[in-house]
Amino acid sequence: MINKNQARLRRARKTRAKIAELKTVRLSVHRTNSHIYAQVISACGATTLVAASSLEPEVRKDLANGGNVAAAALIGKLVAERALKAGIAQVAFDRSGFQYHGRVKALAEAAREAGLKF
Repeated sequence: MINKNQARLRRARKTRAKIAELKTVRLSVHRTNSHIYAQVISACGATTLVAASSLEPEVRKDLANGGNVAAAALIGKLVAERALKAGIAQVAFDRSGFQYHGRVKALAEAAREAGLKF
């Protein structure tokens, strides 16, 4: 019998295989109960180009809680700004097997509004 995390990773594999096939840069999201993390990973999958998380000291001073929709929106905006500064405008969204709802959706919409295309 598989547990929740194994099921999520199984779902994530399908998305990552498709993104690898497209050979494009991906915006990967990971969420825990208390924090949210986003990173833009190179097309080969070997290097992280830009990253943002609710654990960063400059983000923590603006947020009371890193595990809510407001935090996710802030991280989405921040990762998009950093990606655009690094010259990355087009990415593939990798939700890592998480449901496109709540915090994951808030992060994606904030990144789109900040100018990242996916």
